[in-house]
Amino acid sequence: MAPVTNGEASKPRKRIAVMTSGGDAPGMNGAVRAVVRMTLQENCEAYAVMEGYQGLVEGGDWIKQMEWADVRGWLSEGGTLIGTARCQDFRERPGRLRAAKNMIEKGINGLVICGGDGSLTGADTFRKEWPSLLSQLASSKEITAAEQEEYKFLNIVGLVGSIDNDFADTDATIGCYSSLGRICEAVDYIDATAFSHQRAFVIEVMGRHCGWLALMAGVSTGADYVFIPENPPPEDWEAHMCDIIKNHRALGKRKTIVIVAEGAHDRDLNKISPTKVKDLLSGPLKLDTRITTLGHVQRGGQACAYDRQMSTLQGVEAVRAVLDAKPGDASHFISVVENKIVRKPLLEAVATTQAVAEAIENKDFDKAVSLRGDEFKEYYDAYMTTTATEDAGQLLPESKRMNIGIIHVGAPAGGMNSATRSAVAYCLSRGHKPWAIHNGFPGLVRHHKDEPIGSVRLVDWLEVEGWISKGGSEIGTNRDLPSKVGLAETAACFKEWKIDGLFIIGGFEAYSALSEMRKGQAEHPPFRIPMVLLPATISNNVPGTEYSVGSDTCLNALVGYCDAIKQSASASRRRIFVVETQGGRSGYIATMAGLAIGALAVYTPEEGIDLAMLGRDIEHLRESFATDKGQTRGGKLILNSEHASATYTTQVIADMIKEESHGRFESRFAIPGHVQQGGTPSPMDRVRAVRLAVKCIQKLEGYADSDKTPEVQMKDEDTMSVIGITGASVVFNSMKRLEAEETDWKDRRPLNESWLAYKKIVDTLSGRPKPMDCCHHCGKKKTAV
Repeated sequence: MAPVTNGEASKPRKRIAVMTSGGDAPGMNGAVRAVVRMTLQENCEAYAVMEGYQGLVEGGDWIKQMEWADVRGWLSEGGTLIGTARCQDFRERPGRLRAAKNMIEKGINGLVICGGDGSLTGADTFRKEWPSLLSQLASSKEITAAEQEEYKFLNIVGLVGSIDNDFADTDATIGCYSSLGRICEAVDYIDATAFSHQRAFVIEVMGRHCGWLALMAGVSTGADYVFIPENPPPEDWEAHMCDIIKNHRALGKRKTIVIVAEGAHDRDLNKISPTKVKDLLSGPLKLDTRITTLGHVQRGGQACAYDRQMSTLQGVEAVRAVLDAKPGDASHFISVVENKIVRKPLLEAVATTQAVAEAIENKDFDKAVSLRGDEFKEYYDAYMTTTATEDAGQLLPESKRMNIGIIHVGAPAGGMNSATRSAVAYCLSRGHKPWAIHNGFPGLVRHHKDEPIGSVRLVDWLEVEGWISKGGSEIGTNRDLPSKVGLAETAACFKEWKIDGLFIIGGFEAYSALSEMRKGQAEHPPFRIPMVLLPATISNNVPGTEYSVGSDTCLNALVGYCDAIKQSASASRRRIFVVETQGGRSGYIATMAGLAIGALAVYTPEEGIDLAMLGRDIEHLRESFATDKGQTRGGKLILNSEHASATYTTQVIADMIKEESHGRFESRFAIPGHVQQGGTPSPMDRVRAVRLAVKCIQKLEGYADSDKTPEVQMKDEDTMSVIGITGASVVFNSMKRLEAEETDWKDRRPLNESWLAYKKIVDTLSGRPKPMDCCHHCGKKKTAV
């Protein structure tokens, strides 16, 4: 479908081209789709440069004008459908001169490039040379003076596509989490056979100058040891590695996993090969050891939900950046910082990226780690702390050691076990006693009353060691609140077990439980202890954070389900599916899944559903099927959040569409249900759970041996808090403030939901008509869509 226009036959403001360059990465096709459709939506013309810079140099048919339908179905495709290739010609000025002439012949004055640091460096060089290139072309009469004046400015915006996540000033590059997913899946499989035979495996992953994949794979699989280029192991690394692995085996661990980045080396820059590591494990440690090199398996396949969402949002922002650019502006690239998409200067990021390699070469490893950013260092520190649990140097003095309760509240969510494992490991490394409270608050009170064997138990490292990749909740979770089982009884249990701090993992029920205990402090003194909540729910509806552990796992499951449904829809060519999503009274899951699959429409509780809306969407479908010539196999889906409407249920919507289709197409409905809650946690949920859980225990231990009395602590609003990712920061939010200022108690969600703006992007990229595009009397569109 074409974008909404004002019907004027005016010349487009810009012609914007998009290209992919360097190594392919999952998610690149999503970026291309977003750039093309956003460009058309802005009444500009869209072009795709085939085969990267080679296409710019060759020109002609290598630079193809793109229409709305040309990118249909691209979100679920791996690699890059417009191709990428190394181009030696573009490295030299004559090649760039030809590229400039080809762009002017096509009338292109805006360029979005998705690639790695080499590709983006070349792009900025091209932009800087642009005036001199045009001057040379005008002097040789290859372009006219009028063309030189009309195209005197070239606006370039970069999108970083790289599975290595090796670009500075962004937390995630397009494709990195998809690649990490391949690695984690492979390691999970290897883990099972390693356990069966008590073997050791040395796994080599990509990462020549960047250890992000190796580090994150280590964090998210619970590997015993990791080798990364930025921070080589100690000089006596052989003994250090063997000691850690011997300790793990002595604790009863049956398997050993060591992950080696392909660029790993020691502190003298001597390469550490998988073979060398294997020789140590099979020699001094006498372990039956195997080597696995994952290779290009890490690069291929479909993009995960996160890479589809982020590539789409970044592609939209890239077009906005091109249109906003003013003559003389420096080139920018689109970055992700925590949960926020921002524009950043391209050259500064390229310089920082190159500085990492220089720091490694100069053996300045502290600088190399710092240049990777705070998040990278936090992940590394969290990994080392939760792996080397027998390091006596990490132990706190006796006076600062705490009894820390760990409890799951609410529905299960992927990553709950990962958070628990890292919290337990951190507690043990510091000398705290981790008490697992099984089956939520009912389990706590039941143990107190009549279960001496108990649901409140000290947890050791071996018990939780294998939990990082397990879905659900190994200690059990329950929706019942303290008020239901008895606030007095709950407080009595806290006193009996001498709980000094409480770590809560869960969703809105966990949030409500923390609120009840905060309000009960005055009457129940045992509640006058530090408590912190790590939001973990597929609904992502906890105030104080834009991201909840488990939501990414849910989205991956839902996107996989929808991909299968779309395959059925595209095969029949005349079918649309209405898919019901979970999420409570928050439309987060439906909206983000809509971004990831390219849904035609998304219905959310925040917006609701009415007859006029359904009428517009049905009319849109009629036109879509009427103009669809069958040249593509992109199936059509509508996502309906479970509480979007009590009247217009998923089945009712599907039946209405079928009735109004008048036999031209058919509709079906599908309800994945609790499939969205289960399964193996995604790598993002695993690594974020580890990082945030460690921060939560550090927050609690900050109150250890405090000189504040319980009464004074009760008045400290920060004593009870919720950890969250807000914008570009990880923060602890006061529970008291959140209750008063940011909570919609009736609908169980935040008052201000950061993702709401993404709903408009879903509609824009699907070509869905807006209310103002329709006549109030007839319900039909005034303009073509």
